[in-house]
Amino acid sequence: MRRQQVLFAGLLVLGVALLAAFGSLLLWQPAALADEPGGAAAALDPGVLRWGYLAAALATGIGALGAAYAVATVGAAAVGALAEKPELFGRVVILVGLAEGIAIYGVIISVLILNRLG
Repeated sequence: MRRQQVLFAGLLVLGVALLAAFGSLLLWQPAALADEPGGAAAALDPGVLRWGYLAAALATGIGALGAAYAVATVGAAAVGALAEKPELFGRVVILVGLAEGIAIYGVIISVLILNRLG
C-alpha cells in the first residue's frame, strides 16, 4: 500500500512539472508573439491564450491535489507521532508545511504563466 502512495504522489508531481513545461513551450514560441498592424503592443494568438489559461488552471489544480494528498499522508503520520511523543510538534509542523509547499509551487507556476499572457 505504501508503495502505491509514493508512486501516486510522484506521478502528481511529475504531472505538474510536465504541465508547466508544456505551458512554457506554448507561451514562449516566437511565432505566438506578433505585432499588431496598428503598432500596438504584442498580442497573443487566441489559441495560445486558451492553452495558457488551461495550463495555469491545471498547474494550480494538480498542485493543490498533490498537496492535499501529501498533507493527508503526512498529517496522519504526524498525529500518530504526536500521540506518542508530544515534543515532536515543531518537527511535525515543518513536515506538514513542506507538504503544503507543493501547492505553492503550482500557484507560482500559474502566476508566471499568467504574467506572460497578460
